[in-house]
This record gives sequence, C-alpha cells and structure tokens, in this order.
Amino acid sequence: MDSRGIKATFFVAVFICNVFLSLQTKEEVLLDMTSSGGELGWLTRPYEQGWELLQTVVNGSMLYTYSVCNVAEGEQDNWLRTNFVQRREASRIVVELQFVVRDCNSFDGASQACKETFNLHFAESDTDYGTNFQKWQFRKVATIAPDEITIKGDLRVNVESRLIGPLSKKGFYLAFQDIGGCVALLSLRVYYKACPATVSGLAHFPETVSSPESQPLTEVTGVCVDHAQSDDTPRMHCTVDGEWLVPIGQCQCQAGYEEVNRTCQACQPGYFKASVSGEQCEACPPHTLPSESGARTCLCQQGYHRAPSDSPTEDCSAPPSAPRDVVATAMGAKLQLSWEPPEETGGRDDLTYSVTCERCGGVSGCLPCDERVRLEAPGAGVQGSALGGVLEGRLVTVSELEPHINYTFTVEALNGVSQYSTHRAIATVTAAIIHMDPPKVTSMRLDDRSTNSLALSWAVSRRALPHATRYELMYRKKKKDSEDDVTTYTVLVLEKSSVTIDDLAPGTTYVFRVQPIASEGSLASYSMEHEFQTLPEEAQGNMAVIVGGAIGGVAMLLIIIIVLLLRKRSRRNPNARQGPEDTYFSSSEQLKPLKTYVDPHTYEDPNQAVLKFATEIHPGSITKHKVIGAGEFGEVYRGVLRAPGRKEVAVAVKTLKPGYSDKQRKDFLSEASIMGQFSHQNIIRLEGVVTKYKHAMIVTEYMENGALDKYLRDHDGEMSAYQLVGMLRGIAAGMRYLSDMNYVHRDLAARNILVNSQLECKVSDFGLSRVLEDDPEGTYTTSGGKIPIRWTAPEAIAYRKFTSASDVWSFGIVMWEVMAFGERPYWDMSNHEVMKAINEAFRLPAPMDCPSAVYQLMLQCWLQDRAKRPRFPDIVSLLDKLLRSPESLKAIADFDPRVSIRLPSTSGSDGSPFKSVAEWLESIKMSQYSDNFLCAGITSMDHVLQMKNEDIRKIGVRLPGHLKRIAYSILGLKDQTSTMSVFAV
Repeated sequence: MDSRGIKATFFVAVFICNVFLSLQTKEEVLLDMTSSGGELGWLTRPYEQGWELLQTVVNGSMLYTYSVCNVAEGEQDNWLRTNFVQRREASRIVVELQFVVRDCNSFDGASQACKETFNLHFAESDTDYGTNFQKWQFRKVATIAPDEITIKGDLRVNVESRLIGPLSKKGFYLAFQDIGGCVALLSLRVYYKACPATVSGLAHFPETVSSPESQPLTEVTGVCVDHAQSDDTPRMHCTVDGEWLVPIGQCQCQAGYEEVNRTCQACQPGYFKASVSGEQCEACPPHTLPSESGARTCLCQQGYHRAPSDSPTEDCSAPPSAPRDVVATAMGAKLQLSWEPPEETGGRDDLTYSVTCERCGGVSGCLPCDERVRLEAPGAGVQGSALGGVLEGRLVTVSELEPHINYTFTVEALNGVSQYSTHRAIATVTAAIIHMDPPKVTSMRLDDRSTNSLALSWAVSRRALPHATRYELMYRKKKKDSEDDVTTYTVLVLEKSSVTIDDLAPGTTYVFRVQPIASEGSLASYSMEHEFQTLPEEAQGNMAVIVGGAIGGVAMLLIIIIVLLLRKRSRRNPNARQGPEDTYFSSSEQLKPLKTYVDPHTYEDPNQAVLKFATEIHPGSITKHKVIGAGEFGEVYRGVLRAPGRKEVAVAVKTLKPGYSDKQRKDFLSEASIMGQFSHQNIIRLEGVVTKYKHAMIVTEYMENGALDKYLRDHDGEMSAYQLVGMLRGIAAGMRYLSDMNYVHRDLAARNILVNSQLECKVSDFGLSRVLEDDPEGTYTTSGGKIPIRWTAPEAIAYRKFTSASDVWSFGIVMWEVMAFGERPYWDMSNHEVMKAINEAFRLPAPMDCPSAVYQLMLQCWLQDRAKRPRFPDIVSLLDKLLRSPESLKAIADFDPRVSIRLPSTSGSDGSPFKSVAEWLESIKMSQYSDNFLCAGITSMDHVLQMKNEDIRKIGVRLPGHLKRIAYSILGLKDQTSTMSVFAV
C-alpha cells in the first residue's frame, strides 16, 4: 500500500475514535478549525503534494482535518498556511493544537529521513496577503513533538498549546511545516483570554485583555460607582487565565448614601449616614427632626443640642436643671458645702459642677471673694484654688474665710451642652464664720546653740489668718534648789515663728513658752514649757578638736579599705584564664564548695550508680498514655506520675525495648545516673527510674512543645528577636551549670533542647560520646545516635579533645539554629565540605533579621583557638545585658541572601536553578504558599524573578519573617542568574 493509502486508512480511524469537546471557558476565539468546516481554504506549498484536506463523516457530521504522510519519499518541506486572522484586542494569543503523529518504525518502507515532529510558524501583518505566500515572512515559534506516538492501531491524540506575543499589528498568519513525518492536524483553536467587566468593592472595572506571560498580573484601575469614593484608588489584577484576583482598595458610599445591590442609594427619609463608610443608613436618634432623603445628619429639636465632641449619630440632649438642697455647714474656721444632683440631667452622663463665691456686706454690696479663699474637693475634681473651676463631686470644703462676713456660694450644674442654653442651672446658699479658733503652738525645737545663744523655732496648728499673726515669747533661767523663789521672765513680741536669743549664760538651762497673738489682738493660750541649755565654755574649744579627729578617722578608714581591695584583687589575678575543662567559680561561689559530676561508668555495677543518683519508682505509679517518640533503646511515652504524697504530674517515660543486651541496659541506666546528678531550672529533670522490675524505664518531666528545632520550624517568623534571645539565655544558663559541674555535654544541638508550655528551654540527651572510628564523615556515636560534624568543634574532630570550650562552639551553632528558626546548619553541604570550609576559616553567615550583637557572640563561640572562646558564665552575662536593654537588639547584622539562603547550582538552558515554583518554595521551607503563587498565576521561575515585595504581599504572605525569606531568596536567585548569564556570554 502506498503512503496515500496508508494515510487515508490511518486518519479515518482517528476521526472515528476522536471526539472534540467544546469547553465553556472565558475565551475570545479568533480561529476555530472545527467550526469553520470545509470553508478553511488554507494554502499548501507545494500544491497537492504535501498537506491534504480530508473529510470524514462521524455520527452524521462532516469532520475535516489536514494531514501529510510522505514518509517514503525522502526529505520533505511541506507548508500549510492559515487565512489572515484579525488580532482584535489581543496582545497575546494561545494556539491550541490537537494532532496525531505516527511512529516511523511502523512503516516498512519509510525513508531514513522520516520525522516524528513538525514546526509551528507565525507572521504578523497589517494587510492580508491573500495567496501571496513567502516563507521568509514567517518566524519559527516551536518544534511540535508528540508526548505519545501512535503505533499502528493504537491511536494516541496529543494536545499542545503555545503562547505567542506580544502582538502589535492588525492580524497574523499561522503556518505548519512538515519535514518528513506522518502527521494529522485534527484541531486548531486560536484564542485570547479577557477578564470580563465587573463591579467589585463598589468600583467598576472594564473588560481587560489578559496580560502576556511575562507579566502574570495586569493591574487595572477601577472607577467608583456613582455616589461612592475611595481614599486609595481601587485596583484589581487580571490574570493570564482571564480571572480577576488580588483586589486592592475599595470604594465606600458617601455620607447620606448606603450600598444596595453594588450601587450607592440615598438614605430614605427619616434615616441618615454621617460619613463615608461601608455602614448602612441609621434611623434618626431621639429628640431630632425627621430627615429628608440622602441626609448626612438629623437636626436637633428646639431646646436640644449636641456637644462639639458628640458624634452626629448620638441623641440630642438638653442642659441639666439646677442642683438641689445646697447646704453650708460651719466646721470651725471652715465651711463645708454639699448638694444633691439635679432632677433632670438632660439625657447626658457628663454632669459637672462649678462653685463661685461672693463676699457680701457693707456699702459696697457683694463682691467676688478674695483670691486667698481656698476650695478643696479631695478625690473628686480640682483641688486648691478652684473657685469657678469644674468639679465632679458634690462635697467641697472652703477655707481661709474671715469671721463675721456673709459669704454667698453659687453652685451651677453643667453638662456638654450647657453652653448653648441662655438659662443657668444654679442654686445659692449664704453662710458666715461666726467664731475663729486662734492658732496654737504645737511644738518647739532647738535649731542651734552656743555658749551664750539659743536659736529656736516653733510650729503652729494652722495657717495664719489674712492679717499676719504675731507671737509672744517668754523665757527664764531654770531655778536650782539653792536659789530663792523669785522668778524673772523676759518677754519678747515677735513677727515670725523663730528667734535667736543672745547674751545668755554659758552652760545654763532656760525655760521657754510661746503664745500666738490673733489678728484682733486677743491672745491664745501659752504653749507647754520647753527647756534648752547653752553650751559650757570648754565645749566651744573642744569642738574643733572633735571635728578634726573625725575627719582624720574617716580618712584612715578609707585608706585601709583601699589596701584590702588591692590585695584581694592581686590574689585573684583576673588575667589568668582557666582552661575550658577547669572548674569555674564565680565571685559569689568562692566560699561554698562546688558539686562535681561523677562518671557513672566508674561504677562496676550500673545499678549502684542508679541507686546513688536516681529515685526508684514503682511501675504502678506510672500511667503511659501515648507514644510521642522513639529512641535508640525503645519508645518514649507521654504519661502521668502519681507518686505517694505528691501531686499528679505529667511525665515523659523512656522505655527499654525487649531483648536488650547487657551493654544496652548499662548505657540506658547510665543516662539516668547522669541526669540524676543535675538540679537546675534549664536542665531536664529526672523524676525517677524503674530498675527492679522486668521493664526498665526512665521517667522525666514532660515538655509540651517537644524538641526546639522542630518547634522553631513550626513557628517560623512568629517570634521576636527578644523572645529568641530569651530562649538562648535559658540554654546558656543550663550549660553554665553543667560546666560548673565539670560535665561536658558533647552533643549540644537544638534537637537535644526541649521546650515546655512556657517556652522555657531545657538541655537534655546526656548519653556520653564515644569515638568509634575514623570514618570519612568524621562522625561520633552516643547512646542517642550519631553527632553530625556540623555541631562539633574542630579540635574535637581533629584531636578528640572534648571540653567545655567545645560545648561553647556547639552552643554557637545552636544560637544560629534558633535565630534561623530551625534551619539546618551549613544547609545541604556534606560533612566533608563542612570540615573543609571550617578549616579554611568559613563561618556560618548571619541569619535573616539576626541582631548584630547576637551574631558577634556566635563568631566569638566559633574562634579557632578554644582558649579565646567565651565561657558559659560570660555568655549568660552578655545575654542578660541584651535582655535588659532591648534596644541593643535593634541593630541587625548584614545579611547576604546568596550565602545565607542556600541555592542549588544553576542548571538548565534557561539559567534557572529550579525547575518549578513548588521546588523553589520547598527549598526555602515555604511550601505552605504554593497555592498562593498558583492562584496569582505565578507558575514559572521567570514570573518569580520579576516579583517585588509588594507583589509578595498581594498574594497573601503576611508574616514579616516569611515575607523577608521569600524576598531575599528572589534577590539571591536574581544575583545567581545574572552571574551565570555573564559566564555564558
């Protein structure tokens, strides 16, 4: 059978098996081969030798297809060109093909030049060339290769889509070039997508043609509907799929209008809306007049008002009525005013009062009171000279009044709308002070004395009256038993409450008493008598000697203190630094013995060490609830401990799996023997052990949030730098305790730090490290598993030298893990690469948003010389300082995304280091945002590289830490891609 017979038989079968479905999409079709039927009239070159139009009846309908199958005739160059297609509004078109390609190996007589692909070409034009066909006018779009090849009767229909754009001319042609294959073109659809006109957020958005692929989102500005407005221009984004996404801003109905069916309608009569908002119109409040249509406020009825601070939505209110039952009560030299609240408050709760005073009498009538009159309202409003001021209480005291004067007090009730009333809400009362108690001297004191003088002063029971008060002072010598009964007094009249009396006898006792003289000239009673003595004559000469001796004694004491401090400091020698393995004593610990860790392996029988350091628990006191992990020795359960005499507590229960060896039991119990020696807030607490029964168990306190590294990864970006530093301080405090105990942890890592419900961190996993062999990865094994090189100090790797200084190195890595929210140290580098990098002085870069002071401490922990690394007491002290001064955490260390976010090597023809957006998000631990990127039409790494910070926010990334991680990763990708481009050139 010749090639034409093969072709006809083959493609008729294809027609019968293939069914074309018309999908309902938001597409504007420019060309549809199926709907055009036999009126296609496409050009073929060479004529009647290449592409042919075949007709087939399927289910009573005529189907048309173009096919070519000259596989036995050597090299081919057959062209099929469409008619001129009008572009309309499209800036980018989608070409969708359905086709079948037959396997060259299925033809016995096929030429070696047989192909299983064909080419798609494209040409733009402002004019229709008709039958004038020139190959040079076309440019190649793509080589179309099938995903599945048809082998004899096994028919495989392929669907391919290609994007073409940007378009600028009136129309275009498509052309298909056969280069020697057996191809059937079953369907060709050319279309573009558009976002339909819509109203969203009270803004009208016009129909918009979807953007080109290079710009996944086209920003479209909306126009507010009638009677709506917006502070920010409303915008939406048209995707490549013709869908509206990411609305920004919205319009709101103006004052007097409300939203009804995506329009703004005027408020009905009797309703109002005071501001631009999304709220609905409200009914006019009480005491207002009925409003008209579209009202912004409702006017108050006559006699009712709104205060300047009142909202237009509040009720109108009235001034209050006058206070009731104003009473003035004399209290010695004071008056107390009180009153009852007014019967009508006007519908307000901001009621206050004002009190004014007038002095009435004589020919001048009533005049305002003197400024010295004082009004006091303790605990309720203004205190002091508050006449005429605003008061909140209804009880005040008036002082500094003169006797026998009539005073008229006016009390006015006020509220927020009193200013609008022409009538004052006042009540008055008249009162007078009939009798004024004279002042009394309450005490007398000696201010100074000499051999012949005494300086005295005294206190008076109350302030002086408006007219100055004078004093009468009497004094005499105190009589001795040998003296006669004649007493001689000296009397002085003074203008102030102090005096210095000269010309007195040395060493003599004098008796004093004083009485005030009232303003009217009347005398009050005398005070009690007070005795004071002048200095003897010899005391005056000895005073200088005493003062000089005191000064000399103080100077000598200071010299002795300084000498003692210098001797103490020289003994301590602060420049002599102990080795990391030495015991550390703080200054407060010099006088008390320091507990030292005992290695349980020094005991022949591990049970002896357990009995010495751990408490035996009866298994009946333990209830296991749920498996929360699995260790080297067995499962770990969450449970409850009900020990006699103790409150029920939640615990973690480590079990020893059945079939254990003697060595496994020994190692298992050794960890309990180690933990039992520690007692510190930041060290995991051992509750006890079960050793005397069949199933051995270790019972520790339960830490609700589990391992620190997992907790940080689960809460990436959700914690502040201050919180993270607080967690590090707890870990450092625990390690300080261990170093003071002479214990070297050897396996300090975030995975071995546990976190409780209060986010308190505690050091755990106390299996002793043992070197097994010099394997290429340089790993060591503990009872808890292998220690990766990336946490181990270089001297511990090279010389097997584990000290507190090597634990400090590990703590620096833990700091990096915490500030990087559980990121794996050194990313995907191998252990060999890590060792090589460290020996070449490479250190982990600062994590994103890491405070500079914290990163500097990391670098100190990673000093090559272990003797220069800080010790754990130093670390705790520094972290305490940072926590006491949160502003010290505001300075952020330099961050280089090209180093700090590990990127894979660039591969692929497009220079992109990732094959897909999902792969990239997974590499930076942000897979939770895959759907956000997909919904926003960001489906390729080219789209990602064009994103800005604003674009990242628009797709729904809100957490600052996540936003920065994605932005920095994009920045690093851009730098890496540009670098690879330079190398390619």
